[in-house]
Amino acid sequence: MANHAEDAQRLLDVAAKAGGDPDAVIDQLRSLTIETPSWGYGDTGTRFGKFHQPAAARTLEEKLQDAACVHKMTGICPTVAVHVLWDFPDGFDQGVLDVAERLGVKIGAINPNVFQEQCYKYGSLCNEDASVRQRALGHILDCVELGKQTGSQYLSLWFGDGSNYPGQCNIAQRKRWMTDGLRTTHEKLAPDQVLLVEYKPFEPGFYHTDIADWGMAYIYAKAAGERARVLVDTGHHYQAQNIEQIVAWLIDEEMLGGFHFNDRRYADDDLTLASIDPYQAYRIFLEIVTAECERGRPLDIAYMVDQSHNLKGKVEAMIQTVSIAHELFAKALLVDQNALADARARQDVVKAEEIVRGAFFADTRPLIGYVREQMGIEPDAIAAFRASGYEARVGAEREAKHGPPADASYA
Repeated sequence: MANHAEDAQRLLDVAAKAGGDPDAVIDQLRSLTIETPSWGYGDTGTRFGKFHQPAAARTLEEKLQDAACVHKMTGICPTVAVHVLWDFPDGFDQGVLDVAERLGVKIGAINPNVFQEQCYKYGSLCNEDASVRQRALGHILDCVELGKQTGSQYLSLWFGDGSNYPGQCNIAQRKRWMTDGLRTTHEKLAPDQVLLVEYKPFEPGFYHTDIADWGMAYIYAKAAGERARVLVDTGHHYQAQNIEQIVAWLIDEEMLGGFHFNDRRYADDDLTLASIDPYQAYRIFLEIVTAECERGRPLDIAYMVDQSHNLKGKVEAMIQTVSIAHELFAKALLVDQNALADARARQDVVKAEEIVRGAFFADTRPLIGYVREQMGIEPDAIAAFRASGYEARVGAEREAKHGPPADASYA
């Protein structure tokens, strides 16, 4: 597609004029990897009910099949995060690795589940009942071993621990219990494994949450050990919170481990990345690119998606999020870092902002299309997915194999 290449070249010329290396921009866009979650391909809902889609995956193999489709369309999603109790309810089966390899993907981050079972009603690692704390820790340590079996680099931890009423819990004691559990977990990691500590300000605990913000996650990660880092879920913040400042601080402290990409209008809504505030997602990427330019090397960051969709087709929505992330990353790469540093040094506030805004308004879709063509895939991933007929085909196959869900009725 000549026009595609011409439009991409214009953007690369902009990067060159800004003192950047067009080849390096292409290399960075080709080397970006974003992990998709197994739970994003199955049926989900709200606390009022579960909503069904005929093409939704019902087995781990089907989830891997969907993830492989996303990777085929985007070229940058080679790994799949798994949720242990959801994906291995009967224990780990070594054959899963063979299935993943056949489909062209790998098992990625291992996510323990210490929030769903009845025993965790009052918490997991922070539970007042020592037997529950031990059960939670045992499950997490089993997940460490699972990561070693699958060759997974990341153990991703999110806890629903918290309380709803003043006086319900000894907050400081719960902090100590959590610290002990994370330290024990860190001791069991393989040398190449990384422990990611996620935070969330509220839900399900609405009085206090045991890991409520990035500062708490930072303290826990530092206490756990040298291979523990903070995981930033872009939906886990209060309204109008400056997430890019959090990212900048964690980078500067060498404590940013990764992201869970999504967006939200009110709270943890699990919406498509940048569907509500694309400028914020761009500003996050800009902090990362700026830090990488200052250091002269890429940062070791795990980019992951954490979202599920009730209204959008699950595979198509995942392709959309990955494509948007790719485009926003490209925008950040187009920022003239030298001109921006100069404007800051001269305290030219308007010029600095215009440099940042200018790159944001650049249409980087042709550049991503050009990169995809170089990778041997179609430039427009969503169009290619729709043309493939994948959703209708697997929907028919899965309904024929499994039948409709027990509580679903289709016209």
